[in-house]
Amino acid sequence: MTRSSEPGRDPYPLRGRVALVTGASRRAGIGYATCRRLAAYGASVFVHHFSPHDSAQPWGADDVAEVVDGVRAVASAPVAHGSVDLSTPEGPATLVDTAVTALGGLDIVVCNQALSGSDGPLVTQTAATLDVHWAVNARASILLARSFAALGRPGRLVFLTSGQNEGPMPGEVAYAASKGALWSITATLADELADQGITVNTVNPGPVDTGYADGETRAAVAARFPGGRWGEPDDPARLIAWLTTDEAAWITGQVLNTEGGFRRR
Repeated sequence: MTRSSEPGRDPYPLRGRVALVTGASRRAGIGYATCRRLAAYGASVFVHHFSPHDSAQPWGADDVAEVVDGVRAVASAPVAHGSVDLSTPEGPATLVDTAVTALGGLDIVVCNQALSGSDGPLVTQTAATLDVHWAVNARASILLARSFAALGRPGRLVFLTSGQNEGPMPGEVAYAASKGALWSITATLADELADQGITVNTVNPGPVDTGYADGETRAAVAARFPGGRWGEPDDPARLIAWLTTDEAAWITGQVLNTEGGFRRR
């Protein structure tokens, strides 16, 4: 990736680049908003989805065809999609191979996939609960990074973590542990991949309204924001998309919070 020292902005800063975004199964989600941002910036986008996860949650699954159509509506480059189970050891490599085959290469990987909604406090934890959260949230992201790096080209890698390093996350022990791993590994992977020209950064989106909260929770959380509202999916998506552009070429190894002034106390 090259960058210009001249001021001014290209309206299509990702033109000619290929992006993979994981966990983009729902139009209410951060993954979908990120896909649309990257597509609007000119990138070819591979939309990864895995509806069985959403089908098992109270919020249910979305129509994948509508998800993909929503990305294509703002795209000027090809959009492809596919379903891969990232909880399996081979899933991440399969997904990278599929994206490369579909779109001819890969320059950007955004690891947005997450297992959530099936956690609990310490007393309910089992080896199986901890293992499945680790597999989807941490292991899959690290293996995606490995497969991306194996392509032997420069690029941008973005992880998504959560607020576990900013304060407690009651009732989400397995989730917080697995997301914390991504926070902790960011600097190490950034150092290892720097000579290859891959930047590695992690985004904590803060509380984002993706349709999972009940009315009481929505009101209580909204009151903790100075603006009186939750984050919207496009709030973190703007930061994620910017990190993949040449404007962020000098930023790597960072964990960035985009929380809108969220108050935990």
